Amino acid sequence: MTSDAKPAGAGGTASQDGYVKVCALTEIPADGALGVEIDDTPVALVRAGEAVHAVNDICSHAEVSLSEGEVYNGTIECWLHGSCFDLRTGKPTNPPATQPIATYKVKVEDGDVYVSLGSGD
Repeated sequence: MTSDAKPAGAGGTASQDGYVKVCALTEIPADGALGVEIDDTPVALVRAGEAVHAVNDICSHAEVSLSEGEVYNGTIECWLHGSCFDLRTGKPTNPPATQPIATYKVKVEDGDVYVSLGSGD
């Protein structure tokens, strides 16, 4: 699923701290993922309980959209071959993936989600 974040991310300007408004928090499914594009970068936004994470939306093993997979136990699972990635670090937690995915900084303000494509925490 792709939100309307592409125009905001691609056409909007980042704030002074590098964050771009991507979507409303309510657009991200509870304990699920939402695929968006920010400046032509595919990003999976994930709600895991109260936390919101942003990771690159492309599996490092099979190059398919991670936002179409399952979210559980602090990971996002690639639907094609079952590799899981830690939402905090981007590191794979099981094969066949061996390479991490990028993570991005997220902040939530007034019900809106902002992402910085700079290195994650």
